Amino acid sequence: MTDLKSRSRISSWAYALRTTNPPPDRPVDVVTRWLVVTRAAVLPMTLFAGLVAALLAIGKPGFDWRWLTLAIVGILLAHTANNLMNDLFDTQTGLDSENYPRALYAPHPVLSGLVSRRTLLTAIGLVNLADLAILIVLTWARGWPVVAFALSGFILSVAYTAPPVRLKKRGLGEPDVLVVWGPLMVCGTYYSAVGHVGWEVLVASLPYGLLCTTVLMGKHTDKIPYDEPLGIRTLPVIFGATRARALTLAMMVGFYLLVVVAVLVKAMPWPALLVVLALPRLVKVWPYFRRPPPDEPPADFPVWPLWYAALAWLHVRQAGALLVAGLAIGVLLPGR
Repeated sequence: MTDLKSRSRISSWAYALRTTNPPPDRPVDVVTRWLVVTRAAVLPMTLFAGLVAALLAIGKPGFDWRWLTLAIVGILLAHTANNLMNDLFDTQTGLDSENYPRALYAPHPVLSGLVSRRTLLTAIGLVNLADLAILIVLTWARGWPVVAFALSGFILSVAYTAPPVRLKKRGLGEPDVLVVWGPLMVCGTYYSAVGHVGWEVLVASLPYGLLCTTVLMGKHTDKIPYDEPLGIRTLPVIFGATRARALTLAMMVGFYLLVVVAVLVKAMPWPALLVVLALPRLVKVWPYFRRPPPDEPPADFPVWPLWYAALAWLHVRQAGALLVAGLAIGVLLPGR
């Protein structure tokens, strides 16, 4: 019986990590609840950013595993805090409602009753406090530039949804993600690992930052019918659905082109070109981006009304994993 319960819990956790939803056919345990509340399913985006930085840093003068590990934990906590703060601020401003996509593709932490507003605030405080402790240690070890990276990321995370700035509402949410998941995360983690950072790391950070931005472009394209009437002018609202889908595809192609550029200027080792193995996935999702979404969700599609976001995430997950694998092979090359 104990083994059966353990398997059931592990299955619930796996479902939440795969879909951002709790399993529909069983009770929600504490771990599953917090995997859903924190949207842990999308944390691999940040983990891949940390691994890109790590694999670029290994073998460089000044490299230290301790500070690298702390930096990766720090960006994962920062992403978690960002998810929690977005839900808090969007609830406070009245954007999140029972009929808005955030409460449709997965249970909203507060609106669904998974946690109270007070519990959400407490969780935000605890996660940010843990991140602050990591920041203090890394600043002691590597100096004040760590603060610049961390503070820039925090400000952009808060400004994404929090009044009065609300970057998402002004067509600046997508550039925000490009900067955070590219230069800030990759360069900041790299700096923490080795104590210095150069132009080549900045170049190497751009492909992955652009790749992550395609998920947000897909998500905001899905939300056009909800955002436009509310005056939320994301880039897809500004450009319109057809052009937004075309721009997202162009950004996906841009990822591969930027990897090639990074290899040519020696910002990345040549095995990074392993990402071309993700092109069949791009070919598979391409026709879906060339036409409107279906009127009804496919069977067993847990994150509706998100459609393009889910398709973009499938591409990001594979392309990001292949980028990490290619960089890992590059670490093993003789004479690196």
